[in-house]
Amino acid sequence: MKALLYLALAATACAQPLDIASRWELFVDEYLVAQKSGLALKLHDPVKKEIVLTTDKPWEGMTCAYFSVIQDGKKVLMYYRGSSGGSDHSDAQVTCVAESTDGIHFTRPKLGIIEAGGTKDNNVIWRGVESHNFSPFLDTNPNVKPEERFKALGGVKQPGKNWHQGETPGGLYSFASADGIHWKKMKDTPVITKGAFDSQNLAFYDTTRSRYTCFSRIFSNKVRAVQSCTSTDFLTWSDGIPHRYAKDVPMEHFYTSATVPCPTAPHLFLSFPKRFVTNRKKVPEHEGPGVSDAVFMSSRDGVNWDRPFLEAWVRPGPDLKNWTDRNNMTANGIIESSDSEWSLYISEHYRHADHRIRRLSVRKQGFASMHADAKGGEFTTKPLKFTGNKLLLNYSTSAAGSIQIEALDESGKVVATMPELYGDEFEANALDVSKLADQTIQLRIKMKDADLYALRFAN
Repeated sequence: MKALLYLALAATACAQPLDIASRWELFVDEYLVAQKSGLALKLHDPVKKEIVLTTDKPWEGMTCAYFSVIQDGKKVLMYYRGSSGGSDHSDAQVTCVAESTDGIHFTRPKLGIIEAGGTKDNNVIWRGVESHNFSPFLDTNPNVKPEERFKALGGVKQPGKNWHQGETPGGLYSFASADGIHWKKMKDTPVITKGAFDSQNLAFYDTTRSRYTCFSRIFSNKVRAVQSCTSTDFLTWSDGIPHRYAKDVPMEHFYTSATVPCPTAPHLFLSFPKRFVTNRKKVPEHEGPGVSDAVFMSSRDGVNWDRPFLEAWVRPGPDLKNWTDRNNMTANGIIESSDSEWSLYISEHYRHADHRIRRLSVRKQGFASMHADAKGGEFTTKPLKFTGNKLLLNYSTSAAGSIQIEALDESGKVVATMPELYGDEFEANALDVSKLADQTIQLRIKMKDADLYALRFAN
């Protein structure tokens, strides 16, 4: 067995090394892993926290949806559709915004811009059919114009035969704003027209690849799915490419995607789709069919998606109002609410009078981990190139658990080691690699009753 393991490691050592420089790498997939024994990836459930907003104003209603959260300095902005019912193509739909300084306590600013609910004393920023799915983001393009700091996509296809295949007029319009409150269309015609779009169609600036990326709704063999397309100017977009998965991953209805660049590792895309199970109905007297939960997956290019966890990331729970249609929809966006905590948001009680949005608490970078039980195990990374003189870990162990790391050179010889590490830290200085600069190494990581969430090399 040892001989076979040595041969496997020797073969791995001959592979082209991964240059991870000094970026964080999260264990949401097995991108770094060459060999493992006694360990497995583990999905970690978020903690359901406070109700931060109930959409009970006259211009909001029980079918508010498609929430987006943006962290702009010390301010958190939450955008959402105000809709008290009616057609997807109704011009009465509005886009609302709520504000917070901590991501927990949200208030509605009285903007006086657009009349809705019989008053301008409201938090409405846009009225029209584009409000059906208006989805803003803060543009991190280093060359962004000040008057376009905020951008958004919104719009739907017009009714007609094969609308869901993108064959009717309409589509997504591009919007821009200097302050996130006062918006204008960047172009009078839709900028993306091939797709279904009857969902949240989101975009962001991809700092790793210096381009805008959009994730939008399509139908694939009558199943709700997601496509991605790219742009350098937010006006001219590439053709959409449907998401791709491993052969053993089932095709399920993904109603929304809630895709974001990871805050500490923007080369890695994280996605929190709302999985819609159309043929189930838990509450017989409810008007709409289908039940939903939220799942988790990741990608390193926006097209090919790793989904090692087929189970739910967020279950509906014991509240029967979350077992009715179109609930448990993760909002677009991650808020860094403290040095150790990230906040996301999820909708509840759709089509009920107390429709609301709840905060979810997640350990920083802690969506998933390489996990060892009390029996322990180990894994070896692929050959790595890096920048820095130390290895940092985001990890957690029990009182009896531990993590220990060895650095191996290209021949498999141990060239650096560390004392046994235990505790619960977010940037633990685990291993001195100052003498290994410009070398290709592998890490052999031994674990017992522990979780390793992320690692990086740094100075």
